[in-house]
Amino acid sequence: MSTGPDPALAAVPTASLATPRPVVLENDRVRLEPLGPQHVEGLQAAVADGEIWRIPFAPHVPAPDQVAERVAAQCASDEAGTTVSWAVIDRTDGRIVGHTTYLNISRRDRRLEIGTTYLAASAQRTGINAAMKLALLAHAFEELGCLGVEFRVHHLNTASRRAVERLGAQQDGILRAHRIMPDGTLRHTVVYSILAWEWSGAKASLEHRLRR
Repeated sequence: MSTGPDPALAAVPTASLATPRPVVLENDRVRLEPLGPQHVEGLQAAVADGEIWRIPFAPHVPAPDQVAERVAAQCASDEAGTTVSWAVIDRTDGRIVGHTTYLNISRRDRRLEIGTTYLAASAQRTGINAAMKLALLAHAFEELGCLGVEFRVHHLNTASRRAVERLGAQQDGILRAHRIMPDGTLRHTVVYSILAWEWSGAKASLEHRLRR
């Protein structure tokens, strides 16, 4: 039975995506501030909370003594225009609880990835992740005009995979033997995405989760 025309076959804008800029994003639950040296101390506390840098399959999470170096490198990448990074702030108490980034930005194809995300252990399963993703996705689709937003996850990181799936993202495929990890193991990368015509449904689901 036909379900109507495939939206992917419709004409789409051919102009390049607007260049993502470091701007403050916020809603009732979180505030995302463009990353800077002023966030180092808060991020050190965030990664120490639950020692999240020890989580398997998440080498993007720095140990406390690596945070300053990572922030400096990330800020350099942001200044070069290849990424846009934020510190995640819990608006209920003003704490810096994590970090997230737009990366793999393809202006020509109007796509980007949300990644290198981490949250303090005490901020997990509190609604912070859903609120953060709502802010990031709304900005990507409604302000920048993205056609697709990707998420890439280690195949063994089942908690992150389930979290991405709860956002309403669909699995696109698996990049096999995609990366050599610091310990010499191979990472198969599971690729998910949300497309522009799927955003309204995903947004409604996220807003419902936050109201609950």
